Amino acid sequence: MKSYAAVDLGASSGRVMVGRVGPDSLELSEAHRFPNRPVRVPEGLRWDVLGLYAGVLDGLRAAGRVDSVGIDSWAVDYGLLDADGALLGNPVHYRDTRTEGVAEKVWASVPPEELYASTGIQYAPFNTLYQLTAARSTAQLAAARRLLLIPDLLTYWLTGEQGTELTNASTTQLVDPRTRDWSYDVAARLGIDLKLFAPLRRPGDPAGVLRAEVLEETGLRGPVPVTAVGSHDTASAVAAVPAVGERFAYICTGTWSLAGLELDEPVLTEESRAANFTNELGLDGTVRYLRNIMGLWLLQECVRAWGDPDLGELLREAAEVPALRSVVDAQDAAFLAPGRMPERIADACRASGQPVPETRGEFTRCILDSLALAHRRAIGEAQRLADHPVDVVHIVGGGTRNALLCRLTADACGLPVVAGPTEAAALGNVLVQARAHGLVGDRAGMRRLIARTQPLTRYEPSGDAAAWRAAEARLAGAAP
Repeated sequence: MKSYAAVDLGASSGRVMVGRVGPDSLELSEAHRFPNRPVRVPEGLRWDVLGLYAGVLDGLRAAGRVDSVGIDSWAVDYGLLDADGALLGNPVHYRDTRTEGVAEKVWASVPPEELYASTGIQYAPFNTLYQLTAARSTAQLAAARRLLLIPDLLTYWLTGEQGTELTNASTTQLVDPRTRDWSYDVAARLGIDLKLFAPLRRPGDPAGVLRAEVLEETGLRGPVPVTAVGSHDTASAVAAVPAVGERFAYICTGTWSLAGLELDEPVLTEESRAANFTNELGLDGTVRYLRNIMGLWLLQECVRAWGDPDLGELLREAAEVPALRSVVDAQDAAFLAPGRMPERIADACRASGQPVPETRGEFTRCILDSLALAHRRAIGEAQRLADHPVDVVHIVGGGTRNALLCRLTADACGLPVVAGPTEAAALGNVLVQARAHGLVGDRAGMRRLIARTQPLTRYEPSGDAAAWRAAEARLAGAAP
């Protein structure tokens, strides 16, 4: 068996996991977990990337001997380096308000229809393309000589080598999903200098070795290679979906729900754009055809507003609340910013003429019903738009711990749900490293290994399908 360190950075915490892989075995353990707390400064909302890097070093020290290291994180955000390779300030958080009103400026140069046909990426106000447009007149961007996405920035600090991993690069809205290369025309029309980006890497490519200073600080013995993985955490998570065959949908759950299909080619139709589906790149040239849904962020923010009550008790209360009493649109940008989440959910219910939740259990049930309904809509539309029917839905990530959400999703979709693994991103990260070092086979083989070694739970659909159709119609009728 060999050991691989998976650095997996989420929006609220980071962790260093150690995967031990053999020909027919896969064990995952947590070496170190650390918080990821954004900081609001006078300029806006920023990531504490130095704190994250310190957490990575602490995790590698705790991990002990490893045969390789791989890093994945959330998408779209980046750090800027000067001519000496020094970081020009903490990276801006994607929930910062600097991109408000920027889309219209972009669309004046590249209309949204052309932008989608070229890049296949759904509109989201925080896409890297809009962030760069918002930063165009800043002194920081003027001084920048290199842009590194978050996992690539940490890889650079570990190795001294610069690269841009493709699965994460595809989320910038500057990559053509057909060529798997930069969309040079879009960048030129928007005045974005692609020379800011380091050369593209693909999952499995070598990304350098740990610097001598890192070895000294972590106590590791070199050489320790760093391997490019699916550095967008969703790409790593989808690589760990324990699917058999191709007729499956997936939902990567956590702060966000990413619901969709794995395809061989992008879907770039105008109907797909209007439905706000995205074509992000995955392992082995696949396309992650999916929709971003606000996810458990809605519940996380409510829990924070309520003073962090026991989640298990909230879910027990929610299970007693009548189903589909009130639902909200879990894709509504009104829920994107932090703060006052219970009030915003109440406002949405009131505006649509539905009962306003009063108890914490009612709010929790409203959120979970709304997420299940959003999962139903996304998976149903993805099948239709891609002409790709499915027989099962795989839920991976943190939401697998929420049995009520998994059961409601099975009921809403009218399909069996297989929940697990919970640490899908870390497992996908580990297996891409192991594959690069010859320990596991193809993508199907990776998935079979996950299915054999990780705990999975199956939920069969039940309940009233007509009630979900009625709730979907009710929500559609409430849309402006």
